[in-house]
Amino acid sequence: MKQRNARINFAWIAVILTILACNIPSSSTEVPATQLPATELVTVADTATSPPPTEIPIQHQVFPVNLPENRSGHAGDYNSSFTANQKKSNGGDRFTLEQFERPFNANAMDVYYPNLDIVDTFVYQDDTWLYGTIQVVDRSAVSASPYRFAMQLDTDANGKGDYLVIASNPSSTDWTTAGVQVFFDANRDVGNLTAMFTDKDAASGDGFEKLIFDQGKGDDPDVAWIRVAPEDPNVVQFAIKRSTLNNTSIYMINMWTGHGNLDPAIFDFSDHFTHEQAGAADPGFPNFYPIKSVFELDNSCRMAVGFNPTGNEPGLCATLSPVAPENAPPGCQLNDAICAQMGPGYYFDAATCSCFYFGFNNSPIRAISPVIEYQCNVGAIISSQ
Repeated sequence: MKQRNARINFAWIAVILTILACNIPSSSTEVPATQLPATELVTVADTATSPPPTEIPIQHQVFPVNLPENRSGHAGDYNSSFTANQKKSNGGDRFTLEQFERPFNANAMDVYYPNLDIVDTFVYQDDTWLYGTIQVVDRSAVSASPYRFAMQLDTDANGKGDYLVIASNPSSTDWTTAGVQVFFDANRDVGNLTAMFTDKDAASGDGFEKLIFDQGKGDDPDVAWIRVAPEDPNVVQFAIKRSTLNNTSIYMINMWTGHGNLDPAIFDFSDHFTHEQAGAADPGFPNFYPIKSVFELDNSCRMAVGFNPTGNEPGLCATLSPVAPENAPPGCQLNDAICAQMGPGYYFDAATCSCFYFGFNNSPIRAISPVIEYQCNVGAIISSQ
């Protein structure tokens, strides 16, 4: 009996040892590697502000100088300060001929802008520069205004503008390129079919579409400049390199002033608006008066430079040839037409070869003739002798 119990106990011990042996890890058993949690790569943005790239300052090489003594062209313009209280221009506004005298606000015409009212223009040139000047009635109240001045050049004298120099109202008597741009009509659509006359369905043109100079930026940093005339705060002076204009010696030129309407893209204005849309500044045209979409704008007639005009050039300034009347004293160069051009109230007196004024305006009236120029005041007697 004891032997039997011993055998049973031994059997249980053997079973237990076998079980324990199965749970003991062998040296050849691979222990799975412990996997570390995946690490997410996070890119931290650099919050420091990078310095802006350094802009290289424009290096000017050639500067305009003082204007030459002798002028190459001269054109006066209507002074609408005399008629502003009547809400009309003093003449010279003919929309269909691209002639504007509109230094007024739209529709009511009850705000007159003396800073836009051109009264005189000149052209000068030397070997390097072509200069243009614009005198307005008064620009003192708008020294920091957005109003602009412009000079249009027709370099083949066919009545269609080729270049437009346009600039913001300058504030200094020093020459500057700030605010000055030069545009070129590369696709030749300014003026459309008929230069300076209204063409039907011509509004698709894009005017002076190519910007060739922008405040010192371009192929040449010195192309165009502007300043206030040192001797007169009501005069601004342009300068453009003649090389930009292919050194042409024959051209036509006129001057412009304007606000938002002075846009290079809508030249000619008479092709981009109908007469009904543009209106008129003269109540003598009751079907169109007052001015509407084309407002706060003025321009001068075109001066012919370097050639004798035939008189058929579009936009050409009217010229008068003084002819002495039969009963005038010897050497007299006045006549009725010249005296009448001085303004309302003037008449020619042949006996004394004088222009007499019997008006009521206390402001000077300037009259222009290609041969004779006078500065006239109330009560003045002007004589050519």
